[in-house]
Amino acid sequence: MLRNITIALCFLVLACKGNSQENESAKVIQKKSEKEFPITKTEAEWKNQLTDMQFYVLRKEATENPFTSELLDNKEEGIYVCAACDTELFRSETKFDSGTGWPSFYKEIEGNVGYDVDYKIGYKRTEEHCATCGGHLGHVFEDGPAPTGERHCINGAALKFIPSK
Repeated sequence: MLRNITIALCFLVLACKGNSQENESAKVIQKKSEKEFPITKTEAEWKNQLTDMQFYVLRKEATENPFTSELLDNKEEGIYVCAACDTELFRSETKFDSGTGWPSFYKEIEGNVGYDVDYKIGYKRTEEHCATCGGHLGHVFEDGPAPTGERHCINGAALKFIPSK
C-alpha cells in the first residue's frame, strides 16, 4: 500500500509544471543537431578561444551559478553579443531584473537567436542558442514582462557587452 502511494505521489510531482512552461512557445524550434551554423569550429579551437566558463556554458550547454555574472546588474546602454562570435543578441533596453540571478531580457534581436527543446531537468523547456555559432545561451520562459511576456534567462558567460558610443 505504501509503495502504491509513493508511486502515485511521484507521478503527481513529476506531472506538475510551472506556469512558465504551460504554454507552447510560439518560437520556431529547430534542433541544433539538425542545423548547420555559419561559424563552426573544432572543440579544440573553441577551447583555445573561450575562457573555461564560456566554453562550459556555450559549448557544453552548462549553466553558470546564479548571481555570479558581472552583467547581471549592468544598467549601461548598449548591445549584448555572443561571447563566442560577437553576434548581436539582445539590446540593453529589453533587459530587466527578473530576480532569478541571471541577466534577463524580454525580447531577442530577431533572427540572431535560435531555439531548441531541452528536457535535461525532466520537463520541456525552450533552449536558446546563438543562430550564428550554435553556442548555448540559456532558456526562454513565458513569465516575463510586457510587451512580450517572455523572460530570456541568459548565462552572463555566454555574453559580452558592447556599450553605446
